[in-house]
Amino acid sequence: MTLVFARHPEPVGAAGLCYGRTDLPVTPAAVERAVTLVRSRLAGPVGPVVSSPLSRCVALAAALAPAFTTDDRLVELDFGTWEGRRWDELDRAEFDAWAGDYYHRAPPGGEAWGALFRRVEGFLADWRGRDAVIVTHAGVIRAALSLVTGMEPAKTLEVAVPFGGVVEL
Repeated sequence: MTLVFARHPEPVGAAGLCYGRTDLPVTPAAVERAVTLVRSRLAGPVGPVVSSPLSRCVALAAALAPAFTTDDRLVELDFGTWEGRRWDELDRAEFDAWAGDYYHRAPPGGEAWGALFRRVEGFLADWRGRDAVIVTHAGVIRAALSLVTGMEPAKTLEVAVPFGGVVEL
């Protein structure tokens, strides 16, 4: 089984912004750059493609394969009331409390990393033994990396996952 995880293209207006479930748009040029990166990492033709339902992922999935499916389990972490706000505007005490135990603690009104891991674990169980290109988000890719390789969740934060970047598991 080979699952090729591809991160969505760079969204418009993302710099400095806390976004997970916020559905930011992407430009055609960003999609084309991501398609080039993904195709350069694939050994052969694109097989089944599964995507997060957010438009920044769907744009890449559609460019890779006209027929693709979406799966809600591939959506990025829900940052709750922090969604759409600038990182530097967040209450520092709230942020520090979350960052001190992000696996178990959720941002206000949001989702803990442990919940994201359980979603991704269910997705991986459903795709066990099959090949696919998975178009998703950095948090989902890091969770899959941890679940498949046994890497500590905190260590996955050190793994660079650029826009359009690919991690093969």
